[in-house]
Amino acid sequence: MAELKDLLQYMAGQLVDKPEDVRVAERSNGGELVLELRVAPSDIGKVIGRGGGVAKDLRMIVRSAAPVGKRVNVEIIETE
Repeated sequence: MAELKDLLQYMAGQLVDKPEDVRVAERSNGGELVLELRVAPSDIGKVIGRGGGVAKDLRMIVRSAAPVGKRVNVEIIETE
């Protein structure tokens, strides 16, 4: 699902001050594809948003772009 990974990388890169620090990794959790989003610590609030609104929207867009029947989740991972 490289397309979904690239989509998330692009969207997150547009939101943050340090797009060069945006990383997206894929892993499988049973039948679900999990995309792990990592950004610079100073940008974490930008990808989560007030009340988690931005994170919710990112998840919705990625799920909408997924093939029919494919379960996808986005996890935002805080790095040191």
